[in-house]
Amino acid sequence: MTLTSFLRKTARILDEAGVPYMLTGSLAAAYYATPRATQDVDVVIDTSEAEVGRLVDLLLAEGLYVDRGTALTAWRTRSQFNAIDPDTGWKIDLIIRKDRAFSRAEFARRERAEMFGIEVALATLEDVVLAKLEWASMGDPELQRGDVLRLLQNEPNRLDRSYIERWAESLGIMQEWRSMLDRLDEDQRDA
Repeated sequence: MTLTSFLRKTARILDEAGVPYMLTGSLAAAYYATPRATQDVDVVIDTSEAEVGRLVDLLLAEGLYVDRGTALTAWRTRSQFNAIDPDTGWKIDLIIRKDRAFSRAEFARRERAEMFGIEVALATLEDVVLAKLEWASMGDPELQRGDVLRLLQNEPNRLDRSYIERWAESLGIMQEWRSMLDRLDEDQRDA
Protein backbone atom coordinates (compact mmCIF):
# COMPACT_ATOMS: atom_id res chain seq x y z
CA MET A 1 0.00 0.00 0.00
CA THR A 2 1.33 3.44 -0.92
CA LEU A 3 1.06 6.61 1.13
CA THR A 4 -1.48 7.89 -1.39
CA SER A 5 -3.74 4.88 -1.05
CA PHE A 6 -3.41 4.91 2.74
CA LEU A 7 -4.25 8.62 2.87
CA ARG A 8 -7.26 8.03 0.57
CA LYS A 9 -8.46 5.25 2.89
CA THR A 10 -7.94 7.43 5.98
CA ALA A 11 -9.86 10.40 4.52
CA ARG A 12 -12.69 8.15 3.33
CA ILE A 13 -13.08 6.53 6.76
CA LEU A 14 -13.08 9.89 8.57
CA ASP A 15 -15.59 11.34 6.10
CA GLU A 16 -17.80 8.26 6.34
CA ALA A 17 -17.71 8.45 10.14
CA GLY A 18 -18.68 12.14 9.95
CA VAL A 19 -15.67 13.08 12.06
CA PRO A 20 -14.33 16.62 11.59
CA TYR A 21 -10.54 16.36 11.17
CA MET A 22 -7.36 18.00 9.96
CA LEU A 23 -4.11 16.51 8.79
CA THR A 24 -1.10 17.76 10.67
CA GLY A 25 2.45 16.61 11.41
CA SER A 26 4.98 15.59 8.80
CA LEU A 27 2.37 14.96 6.12
CA ALA A 28 0.97 18.49 6.47
CA ALA A 29 4.52 19.86 6.49
CA ALA A 30 5.19 17.94 3.27
CA TYR A 31 2.24 19.71 1.64
CA TYR A 32 3.89 23.09 2.26
CA ALA A 33 7.57 22.12 1.88
CA THR A 34 9.91 19.29 0.99
CA PRO A 35 8.53 15.93 2.13
CA ARG A 36 10.42 13.56 4.38
CA ALA A 37 9.87 9.86 4.93
CA THR A 38 7.02 8.92 7.23
CA GLN A 39 5.01 5.79 7.98
CA ASP A 40 2.11 7.53 9.66
CA VAL A 41 -0.69 9.98 9.08
CA ASP A 42 -1.22 12.45 11.94
CA VAL A 43 -4.83 13.56 12.21
CA VAL A 44 -6.45 15.86 14.78
CA ILE A 45 -10.10 14.98 15.29
CA ASP A 46 -12.88 16.89 17.03
CA THR A 47 -15.64 14.46 17.85
CA SER A 48 -18.06 13.14 20.42
CA GLU A 49 -17.58 9.92 22.37
CA ALA A 50 -20.28 8.19 20.30
CA GLU A 51 -18.55 9.26 17.08
CA VAL A 52 -15.28 7.79 18.36
CA GLY A 53 -17.08 4.46 18.74
CA ARG A 54 -18.40 4.69 15.17
CA LEU A 55 -14.94 5.63 13.91
CA VAL A 56 -13.43 2.60 15.67
CA ASP A 57 -16.08 0.37 14.08
CA LEU A 58 -15.20 1.69 10.61
CA LEU A 59 -11.45 1.36 11.19
CA LEU A 60 -11.91 -2.24 12.30
CA ALA A 61 -14.17 -2.98 9.31
CA GLU A 62 -11.36 -1.75 7.04
CA GLY A 63 -8.98 -4.28 8.59
CA LEU A 64 -7.02 -1.83 10.72
CA TYR A 65 -5.96 -2.72 14.24
CA VAL A 66 -7.36 -0.31 16.82
CA ASP A 67 -8.18 -0.82 20.48
CA ARG A 68 -11.65 0.48 21.41
CA GLY A 69 -10.75 0.97 25.10
CA THR A 70 -7.64 2.96 24.24
CA ALA A 71 -9.63 5.10 21.78
CA LEU A 72 -12.31 5.91 24.36
CA THR A 73 -9.70 6.66 27.03
CA ALA A 74 -7.96 8.98 24.56
CA TRP A 75 -11.24 10.78 23.94
CA ARG A 76 -11.83 11.23 27.70
CA THR A 77 -8.27 12.42 28.38
CA ARG A 78 -7.92 14.42 25.17
CA SER A 79 -4.85 12.49 24.13
CA GLN A 80 -4.36 10.18 21.13
CA PHE A 81 -4.80 6.65 19.88
CA ASN A 82 -3.77 4.94 16.70
CA ALA A 83 -4.96 2.57 14.04
CA ILE A 84 -2.45 0.33 12.29
CA ASP A 85 -2.64 -1.56 9.03
CA PRO A 86 -1.22 -4.95 10.09
CA ASP A 87 -0.19 -5.84 6.53
CA THR A 88 1.84 -2.71 5.76
CA GLY A 89 2.65 -1.10 9.10
CA TRP A 90 1.05 2.19 8.02
CA LYS A 91 -0.36 3.97 11.05
CA ILE A 92 -2.95 6.69 11.68
CA ASP A 93 -2.26 8.73 14.80
CA LEU A 94 -5.68 10.06 15.82
CA ILE A 95 -5.19 13.05 18.11
CA ILE A 96 -8.19 14.33 20.05
CA ARG A 97 -8.34 18.12 19.74
CA LYS A 98 -7.18 19.70 22.98
CA ASP A 99 -9.57 21.98 24.84
CA ARG A 100 -7.46 25.14 24.80
CA ALA A 101 -7.67 28.41 22.92
CA PHE A 102 -4.89 27.66 20.45
CA SER A 103 -6.21 24.20 19.56
CA ARG A 104 -9.71 25.57 18.98
CA ALA A 105 -8.33 28.37 16.77
CA GLU A 106 -6.04 25.97 14.89
CA PHE A 107 -8.90 23.59 14.16
CA ALA A 108 -11.25 26.38 13.09
CA ARG A 109 -8.62 27.65 10.61
CA ARG A 110 -8.11 24.30 8.85
CA GLU A 111 -8.38 24.46 5.09
CA ARG A 112 -9.52 22.10 2.36
CA ALA A 113 -6.61 21.13 0.14
CA GLU A 114 -5.76 18.60 -2.50
CA MET A 115 -2.95 16.25 -1.54
CA PHE A 116 -1.92 13.47 -3.94
CA GLY A 117 -5.22 14.02 -5.75
CA ILE A 118 -7.24 13.57 -2.55
CA GLU A 119 -9.29 16.36 -0.99
CA VAL A 120 -8.46 16.60 2.71
CA ALA A 121 -8.78 19.02 5.61
CA LEU A 122 -5.33 20.37 6.42
CA ALA A 123 -3.80 22.49 9.19
CA THR A 124 -2.70 25.90 7.92
CA LEU A 125 0.96 26.62 7.29
CA GLU A 126 1.20 28.80 10.41
CA ASP A 127 -0.45 26.17 12.59
CA VAL A 128 1.88 23.45 11.30
CA VAL A 129 4.84 25.67 12.22
CA LEU A 130 3.42 26.30 15.70
CA ALA A 131 2.65 22.62 16.31
CA LYS A 132 6.15 21.61 15.24
CA LEU A 133 7.70 24.29 17.45
CA GLU A 134 5.64 22.99 20.36
CA TRP A 135 6.77 19.40 19.65
CA ALA A 136 10.39 20.63 19.40
CA SER A 137 10.10 22.12 22.89
CA MET A 138 8.86 18.76 24.25
CA GLY A 139 11.29 16.36 22.55
CA ASP A 140 12.83 15.25 19.22
CA PRO A 141 13.80 18.88 18.61
CA GLU A 142 16.09 18.52 15.59
CA LEU A 143 13.59 16.60 13.48
CA GLN A 144 10.85 19.17 14.24
CA ARG A 145 13.20 22.14 13.79
CA GLY A 146 14.32 20.74 10.45
CA ASP A 147 10.70 20.61 9.32
CA VAL A 148 10.11 24.19 10.52
CA LEU A 149 13.23 25.45 8.75
CA ARG A 150 12.09 23.83 5.47
CA LEU A 151 8.65 25.43 5.90
CA LEU A 152 10.19 28.86 6.50
CA GLN A 153 12.53 28.48 3.52
CA ASN A 154 9.78 27.31 1.19
CA GLU A 155 6.99 29.74 2.13
CA PRO A 156 8.64 32.90 3.57
CA ASN A 157 6.25 35.41 2.03
CA ARG A 158 3.07 33.45 2.67
CA LEU A 159 3.60 33.12 6.41
CA ASP A 160 1.53 35.28 8.79
CA ARG A 161 4.30 36.02 11.30
CA SER A 162 2.11 38.13 13.58
CA TYR A 163 -0.25 35.16 14.02
CA ILE A 164 2.68 32.87 14.81
CA GLU A 165 4.23 35.32 17.27
CA ARG A 166 0.96 35.86 19.12
CA TRP A 167 0.45 32.13 19.64
CA ALA A 168 4.16 31.40 20.21
CA GLU A 169 4.04 33.83 23.12
CA SER A 170 0.83 32.29 24.46
CA LEU A 171 2.17 28.73 24.11
CA GLY A 172 5.52 29.55 25.70
CA ILE A 173 7.52 28.68 22.58
CA MET A 174 8.73 32.16 21.59
CA GLN A 175 12.35 31.09 22.20
CA GLU A 176 11.90 28.21 19.71
CA TRP A 177 10.39 30.61 17.16
CA ARG A 178 13.21 33.16 17.53
CA SER A 179 15.78 30.38 17.27
CA MET A 180 14.27 29.25 13.97
CA LEU A 181 14.28 32.80 12.59
CA ASP A 182 17.96 33.10 13.55
CA ARG A 183 18.74 29.81 11.76
CA LEU A 184 16.83 31.01 8.70
CA ASP A 185 18.84 34.26 8.65
CA GLU A 186 22.10 32.30 8.99
CA ASP A 187 21.17 29.99 6.14
CA GLN A 188 20.25 32.91 3.91
CA ARG A 189 23.54 34.67 4.66
CA ASP A 190 25.49 31.49 3.89
CA ALA A 191 23.66 30.91 0.59
